[in-house]
Amino acid sequence: MQALLLPRYGHLEIIDMPVPVPAAGEILVRVRACGICGSDVHGLDGSTGRRIPPLVMGHEAAGEVAAIGAGVSDLAPGDRVTFDSTIFCGRCFFCLRGEVNLCDNREVLGVSPGPYRRHGAFAEFVAVPRRIVYRLPDTLSFERAALIEAVSVAVHGAGLSGVRLGDTAVVVGAGMIGLLVVQAVHRAGATRVVAVDVDEARLSLARQLGATETVLAGAGAVARILELTGGRGADLAIECVGAEAPIHTAVSSVRKGGSVVLVGNVSPKIALPLQEVVSRQIRLQGSCASSGEYPLVIDLIATGEIRVDPLISAVAPLSEGPLWFDRLYRREPNLMKVILQP
Repeated sequence: MQALLLPRYGHLEIIDMPVPVPAAGEILVRVRACGICGSDVHGLDGSTGRRIPPLVMGHEAAGEVAAIGAGVSDLAPGDRVTFDSTIFCGRCFFCLRGEVNLCDNREVLGVSPGPYRRHGAFAEFVAVPRRIVYRLPDTLSFERAALIEAVSVAVHGAGLSGVRLGDTAVVVGAGMIGLLVVQAVHRAGATRVVAVDVDEARLSLARQLGATETVLAGAGAVARILELTGGRGADLAIECVGAEAPIHTAVSSVRKGGSVVLVGNVSPKIALPLQEVVSRQIRLQGSCASSGEYPLVIDLIATGEIRVDPLISAVAPLSEGPLWFDRLYRREPNLMKVILQP
């Protein structure tokens, strides 16, 4: 099969690899669409430390069942499916609590942080455990389905925020996840959603997708948010960048007793404004991947409750993968989600 390999940092190439053989309890998926995640782009230069070459990246995918391993009886070749990016054991303390994203034995498709290597879905075929596989409705295209993983991250973060009907929410960062969070918190009951970003084009897209107000990131952002909320601050903020400045913006933009959910995960460490968090009794909540939201998300996308089409910038063959990675890495303007088709 053809696969897009990261043989060394800064370089991608199309190579021939053996087709995986599904083990007991696994299925072999013929990949029809796989999205390039921002974490894949960061992995290109090794900055995250979680994609050690040689590796086939890719974890946002959908396709058809090509073969089944022993013990799998409820799926058959030709079935349309997607799969979680998190491979959980199903046996540990956290899995038994339903917190599969915190699994003690967690692995992630398309990731090689050192302790393990899991080749991902930038390939014609990928083998995955049956327990992370979900059926797709016939009405949902493979290209839209490739965004299910990203939407699940946004929905998980929105769920952890405790958003309630009538709340005002601030979403810091209007990239892919941020634009999905805008939609998720709006659907969950927030009547005001303020999007914050450094890019006016992304803020324009945020308004199209449900943001009631937008604020340009920078020195005056917090003051503007306070002005919009009568000086009190928002009920909650969800940070979708993962860097020090936007996290400070999120903390400073919420009211006393408000909550801040941290979804972004780029900077390993930041300086925390501790006194502000403590004296204003702000709740900080980390959000990791997703945990069981796939069925809900499939329905949200299929029914149009969450819109993903405006976020898809290009659909291209896998052979053009190196080109599109380069364009994303160089942060080409107005380029959001690129879907590769093996």
